[in-house]
Amino acid sequence: MAQDINGKMNKKLLQKTLRYYIIFSLVVMLLGVPLFFFINQWLYLHEADEALQVKKEEFVKFFVPQIKENEIVIFNKLNSDLHIEKNNEGIVKDTIFERNFYNHMDKENEPFRILRSPVTINNKSYIFSVRANLVDDYELALITLAVFTVIILILLIGLFIITRRLSITLWKPFYQTLKQIEQFEIDKTSNPKLIPNDIEEFNRLNNAINNLIQKNSSIYQSQKEFIENAAHELQTPIAIFKGKLENILQRKDLNSEQFKLIDDLNNTTTRLVKLNKNLLVLSKIDSNSYYGIEKINLHEIIYNQLTFFSEQALSKKISITTEIEENVVVSSNHFLAEMLISNLFLNTINHNVLDGQITIKLTNDKLLFSNTGSLLPLQTEKMFERFSKSNPSSQGNGLGLSIIKKIVDTNHWTINYNFTNIMHTFEIVF
Repeated sequence: MAQDINGKMNKKLLQKTLRYYIIFSLVVMLLGVPLFFFINQWLYLHEADEALQVKKEEFVKFFVPQIKENEIVIFNKLNSDLHIEKNNEGIVKDTIFERNFYNHMDKENEPFRILRSPVTINNKSYIFSVRANLVDDYELALITLAVFTVIILILLIGLFIITRRLSITLWKPFYQTLKQIEQFEIDKTSNPKLIPNDIEEFNRLNNAINNLIQKNSSIYQSQKEFIENAAHELQTPIAIFKGKLENILQRKDLNSEQFKLIDDLNNTTTRLVKLNKNLLVLSKIDSNSYYGIEKINLHEIIYNQLTFFSEQALSKKISITTEIEENVVVSSNHFLAEMLISNLFLNTINHNVLDGQITIKLTNDKLLFSNTGSLLPLQTEKMFERFSKSNPSSQGNGLGLSIIKKIVDTNHWTINYNFTNIMHTFEIVF
């Protein structure tokens, strides 16, 4: 079983199907076995009553016309299951009932079915009694019940095994498709290979998924190419525009109002340059343009950038503390490793506070960047989405964490975020 997004335990479809089969089978067994027992018992009693009636009719037909009163005593002694007595009770109709009699041979009480019927012998009223031992009938009923129960159990076990194996076989194409979809990533070049099968519904599902993947992959590819082409095309006009603004700023005939206006435009253009650069980086990462993987000494990259970013941190009176182990070697593209460290530095500085702190810790298996900042933890749901900002008024473009996450995923690392003691920490595990 697995958990859903709310933490609830989910059951597999096969388990739920088998559960209903088992419940239904148990209900049938619990109702069917007692019903079979009572019906079987009723049939045996019915047969016993008919046998008693036959014996009574034989007695009336063959014995009543011939038997003498003085022969009744001898008749009773010779027939243990037949008995003739005077009708002192005034019985006028047949009665059938059960009674236990003690068996001296087996030394136990045994059940008998007894028929008492009024008869007339030599114009005098008598009661004719005939009985039938029910022990054999009960034993047969119990044996039949046991056999029936065993058969039901065998059917249940067989149904469970056959249903389970059959369901596993029938649902195998579905689980194969599900596994392919779970492993599919739209930004990767390989599409899932859904295997055809002889089940119409699963083939329809595979065809629908293939069509959906093709459409979305085509849309994604078009968007990626548009962003990459747009970023390339915008580089030159933005650079020219920024260069002209910087030339204008060098002029001495500008008044203060004009200078401020052009300086604001230049700052905005600088942000546009960074945005264009970041979009281009993301597009290249998506297209696997940074394919050169090498062994990189990560502490050297951190120290190389530490001097530059320390000056930026100093402008906000931010102190930087480092705990860096040397000779920490990782496998990555060199440019992506530098981009990762620079974006981590920028993130901790841009989202810090005046007189804040930054802590950098590097070990053989992880890298941690911690910084003071907002007194509340960040929203992790949209943290790594493109253009997502924790502070809407921030001057950033909302792509820094997206680039970090993309580089981490490309290198098959993991990134975690936590907020402890007013410190925001991003942990990258190699």
